[in-house]
Formats: sequence, C-alpha cells, structure tokens
Amino acid sequence: MKVSWKVILAVTLFSLVPLALAQDVSSDVKKTAQDTGTDTKKAAKATGHATEKAADKTADATKTAATKTGHATKKVATTTGHDTKVAADKTGHETKVVAKDTAKGTEKAADKTGHATKVAAKKTGSAVKTGAEDTGHEMKKVGDKVEDKPKPQ
Repeated sequence: MKVSWKVILAVTLFSLVPLALAQDVSSDVKKTAQDTGTDTKKAAKATGHATEKAADKTADATKTAATKTGHATKKVATTTGHDTKVAADKTGHETKVVAKDTAKGTEKAADKTGHATKVAAKKTGSAVKTGAEDTGHEMKKVGDKVEDKPKPQ
C-alpha cells in the first residue's frame, strides 16, 4: 500500500484543526471569565453606589417627613389649646349670664313671694281684726245682757 503524501498531509491538518480550535476555546473561556469577573465587579460597585444613594434619599425623606409631622403636630396642639381656651371662655361667660339670670329670677320670685306674703298677712291681719271686733262686739252684747239681770245677793 502506497500512501500518498497528500493523504498524510490532509490527515495531519485535520488532526491539528481540533487542537487549534481547542486552544482558541480555552482562550475564549479565560477571556469570558475575566470579562464576567470585571462585569460582576462593576455591577457590584454600581449596585453598592445605588444602594448608598437610595439609603441617603430614604434618610433625607424620613428626616423631612419627621420634621413635617412634628410641625403639624405642634400646629394641631396649638390650635387645640386655643380652641379649648375659647370654649372655656365662652362656657364661663354663659355660666355668668345664666347665674345672673337665675339671680334676677330668684329675686323676682322672692319679691313676688314677699309681696304675696305681705298681702296674705295683711288679709289675715284684717280678718283677725274683723274677727276680734266681731267677737268683742258679741262679748259686749253678752255683757250687756248680764248687766240687765238682777244680781243675786
């Protein structure tokens, strides 16, 4: 069997192609791994930076919200205190007015009661006087009749 140089050369070339391609794949894997590492490092750095910014913004927003809440709470407390004072003043004023009105009403009732008592006393006194006069008159009549009778001796 005669083997030709062309066949040996072709077999050798075909044998070298996978070897060359294998080295190229290995180079590509190494490069891809490096690129992946670099990209991961960049992504981690960007994520860390974004997280830091988000935390700062959250802190600022929380501080602003707390300040606004404190201000609103102070305003409500002040308004409530003022409204309570106004209500107390109005209640005090109305209480004074009612007390004065009650005093006037009581005074009027007492005056009317006193007047009615005076009238009743006057009438009672008049009736007693009339009754006494009538009784005195009757007693006088009885006394006159007794005088007319002879006295026992």
